[in-house]
Amino acid sequence: MEKARKKPLGFYVCSMAFVFERFAFYSAKWLIAVFLVAKIADGGLGIGPGDAAKMTANLVAFTYLAPIIGGYLSDRVFGARYLVPIGMLLMGAGYLVGWQANSTGMVNLMIILLSLGTGLFKCQTNAITGRLFDDPGELDGAFSTQYSFVNVGAFLGTTIIGLLVGFKGYSFCFLVIAIVMFVNAIFFVYGWRFLGETGKKPFKIDENKAEKKAEVKEEKVPLTTIEKKRVAAIVLVSFFSIIFWILWYLAYMPVYYYWGGDNGAANWMIGNFTIPTAWFDSLNAFMCIALGPVLGKLWSRLAKRPQGDLSMFKKTALGMMLLGSSYVIFAVADISRGNNLAPIAWIIAMGVVLSTGEMVFSPLGNSFIAKFSPPRLLTGMMSIWVLAVFFAGKSYGYLYAYTLKFDFAKAYLVIAAIAIFAGIILWGLDKKLNSLVVEEKEEVEMTA
Repeated sequence: MEKARKKPLGFYVCSMAFVFERFAFYSAKWLIAVFLVAKIADGGLGIGPGDAAKMTANLVAFTYLAPIIGGYLSDRVFGARYLVPIGMLLMGAGYLVGWQANSTGMVNLMIILLSLGTGLFKCQTNAITGRLFDDPGELDGAFSTQYSFVNVGAFLGTTIIGLLVGFKGYSFCFLVIAIVMFVNAIFFVYGWRFLGETGKKPFKIDENKAEKKAEVKEEKVPLTTIEKKRVAAIVLVSFFSIIFWILWYLAYMPVYYYWGGDNGAANWMIGNFTIPTAWFDSLNAFMCIALGPVLGKLWSRLAKRPQGDLSMFKKTALGMMLLGSSYVIFAVADISRGNNLAPIAWIIAMGVVLSTGEMVFSPLGNSFIAKFSPPRLLTGMMSIWVLAVFFAGKSYGYLYAYTLKFDFAKAYLVIAAIAIFAGIILWGLDKKLNSLVVEEKEEVEMTA
C-alpha cells in the first residue's frame, strides 16, 4: 500500500489562515445580526428584524461578489500572496469599525471593508493552495482537509464569541476579532517562506506563453454539441442553487429573531445558563465536520451496489428536500408549542437536518463547474455560479422581511413546500441532466 505523501508546510499556512479568518467572519455574521436589533440600552442599535436581516444579507452577498475583483487582480496585476494579508488588514479594519459602530452607516462601512477584504483573501488563498501540489490527484484530499480547517475556525469563533458577548458586550467582541485578523496577517506574512515561489507573480503572467497562444486559438473553435449541453446544465443547476442558498441563509434569521432574543419563542435555558443563539452556527460547523467522513462512507457503500452511487443530481435533489424538511420542523415546533416556549430540542433538530441537507447538496458547486464547463468558458461559468450565490445572499433578507407579514407556521410551511417541490423536480430531471453532462466518448458510443 502506497504511503500518503506529506502535505507541504505552505498548505498548513493557508489552512490556518482560513481558521483565523473564518473564526472572525462567522462570529461577525452573527454579531452584526444581533447587534443591529439589540436595544440601545444593551449596546445595540435597536432596529427592526426585517431591516437587520437585509443588512446582514449584504455581508453574505458582497463577500461572494468581491472575489471576482480579487481574482482579476491576482491573475493580472499583483501576486496572490501579497493580496492575502492586505485582505486580512482590510477585514481587521472593518471589525475595528464595528468596535466603534453607533449607527447603521458605520455598520454598512464595516460590511464594505469586510467584502473588499474577503475579495482579496478567499480566492487567492485557495489558488495558492492549489498550486502548492504538483500532483493534481492530491487536490481533492487537500481541499477536503482544508474544508475541515474552515469549519473548525467557524465552530471555534461562534462558540467562543457567543459566550464572550454575554460578559463583555458587542463592541469588545468586534475588537477581539479585529485583533485575530491582524495576528492572522502577521502569521501569513511570516509563512511566506513556506510557499516557495507560489503567488509571487500574477497567475496569468506566470503561465507559459505558448499555452496562452494555444488557448486563444481554441477560443475561436465553435462549441461542440456536448459543450453546449453542459453550459445549459450549468445554467439550469445554478437556478436550483439560488433557491437552495436563499432558503439556507434564511433559516438563520428566525433563529436569531423569532426563536431567540429577549422575547424569543424558544426556551434557550439549561438550568441558569442561557445558550447563545450563536451556537446554532456552531452546530452547523460541528455537523459539517462530523458528517464529512460519515457521508463519504455512505457514498462509498452505495457505489458498491449494482446500480452504483446516487448521481450528483439525485444527491442535490435530496439535499433540497432535506432543506425543506428542516422548515417543516420549524413550523411544527411553532404549532405544537401553543402559547408556551418551544423546547430547544426543536431548534437543534432543525439545525441537524439543515446541516445534513447542506452536506448532501454540497457536490453541486465549483467542482461541478470545473469538471463539466468547456475550458474556454470556465471563468464565465464560474462567474455565473458566483452571481447565483450573490443573488441568493442579496435576496434572503428581503424574503425574511416579507415573511414577517404572515403567521410564522403558515409562512414556513409554504417555504418548506417550495424547497421539497424543487427537490422533487430536480430528482425527476436526473436522467435528462445526466445526459447533458455525459462524457463525449460515451456520447459517441451511444450514437455508434
